[in-house]
Amino acid sequence: MSNSATPWTVACQAPLSMGIFQARILEWIFINNEWQNSESGRVFPVYNPATGEQVCEVQEADKADIDKAVQAARLAFSLGSVWRRMDASERGRLLDKLADLVERDRAVLATMESLNGGKPFLQAFYVDLQGVIKTLRYYAGWADKIHGMTIPVDGDYFTFTRHEPIGVCGQIIPWNFPLLMFAWKIAPALCCGNTVVIKPAEQTPLSALYMGALIKEAGFPPGVINILPGYGPTAGAAIASHVGIDKIAFTGSTEVVDYAVEQAHQGVFFNQGQCCTAGSRIFVEESIYEEFVRRSVERAKRRIVGSPFDPTTEQGPQIDKKQYNKILELIQSGVAEGAKLECGGKGLGRKGFFIEPTVFSNVTDDMRIAKEEIFGPVQEILRFKTMDEVIERANNSDFGLVAAVFTNDINKALTVSSAMQAGTVWINCYNALNAQSPFGGFKMSGNGREISRLNILLSTEKKIQLILPMKFQKE
Repeated sequence: MSNSATPWTVACQAPLSMGIFQARILEWIFINNEWQNSESGRVFPVYNPATGEQVCEVQEADKADIDKAVQAARLAFSLGSVWRRMDASERGRLLDKLADLVERDRAVLATMESLNGGKPFLQAFYVDLQGVIKTLRYYAGWADKIHGMTIPVDGDYFTFTRHEPIGVCGQIIPWNFPLLMFAWKIAPALCCGNTVVIKPAEQTPLSALYMGALIKEAGFPPGVINILPGYGPTAGAAIASHVGIDKIAFTGSTEVVDYAVEQAHQGVFFNQGQCCTAGSRIFVEESIYEEFVRRSVERAKRRIVGSPFDPTTEQGPQIDKKQYNKILELIQSGVAEGAKLECGGKGLGRKGFFIEPTVFSNVTDDMRIAKEEIFGPVQEILRFKTMDEVIERANNSDFGLVAAVFTNDINKALTVSSAMQAGTVWINCYNALNAQSPFGGFKMSGNGREISRLNILLSTEKKIQLILPMKFQKE
């Protein structure tokens, strides 16, 4: 981006820019630092969800391509390879260089996220890309600080631990935050010295493929990072079952009142409601319930839905027709089961996959909209009377990724947050994520943790070495 250009002027040239992207990288898969056709020769279409029109075709990876990528990754990980001999500080320098290149091409990448994923450009530029850059820099700083400890065991033994890279990491990422999830997956793995075979979602492969060009430009050795767009039942299944892959990482598919209303609004409607952290169930105390519903409806009606490249847009399209139909079907189930549709509830009469911001009141725990992950711009507002009641009902779920508590009473905040069966509980805020804090859920919301120092521990094998010193006697 030139000094005179703003993120917005670059975004406005999206059609021209995408033509350049297509010519450079979008037709191929990335294996061993080379752009290649798929073994089968098959391609699949990639669409712009704001128009429903095809953007380009991408080579479709399947088992044969995964085999080739794993072979490249294993060679890159082998003892004596450039990557295994590389100083830890140099691995950090490469991650920092990649962050520099992402920062240089930030507007281009944000444009791709908007064109391919439908998210408003300004959100992609200032939220998603900022998160990508910070994640890469965070793990760049960790690369030469991964060390074990000495253990004072009984006897004449000297015992210490080492953290060693696991090997080839197979990684599968979702379509709702394509580039941020890409960074969350590759950065800790590379920081620890692993190699990567990663499959972006078939709906949103473009920014991940562009990252392949930046990875090569940054100077990562061949085979260290391999990017293979394809479908879950073929490419994804091949990664998940491959005997040459040592670790799998998968993310896929679940005044004070004014402040709480706005935070609840953003918590569910951000990114078109397509967030695993979407706060779609809102439990509101009975005494303020009617007022909360009224203000939530007013805010939803003011929400601007439109082109991702319009600077006033708050909400873009859903990712594709399948997701669009799923959301509308769940909305209809809410009406059929007796919830009150306060506003929205329909698709917008235009091309593309746009849905009106939708608010339900009088929702009960047994309704599908309260039990199933809608992954769309639909807010359900439930009523409660007591603190014990809301804790029990909130925890009555198979999932437990995140929760939030809004209150001026610090005792209530700590009591409720401590009782929540969720991996993250925000108090008087929502979607506050950063690379330094671990992210993951309880129950069926996943195993392990993303980002933070904990992911470094999950990206290494812990070896204990125990030495019995030789005792020499004088002759």
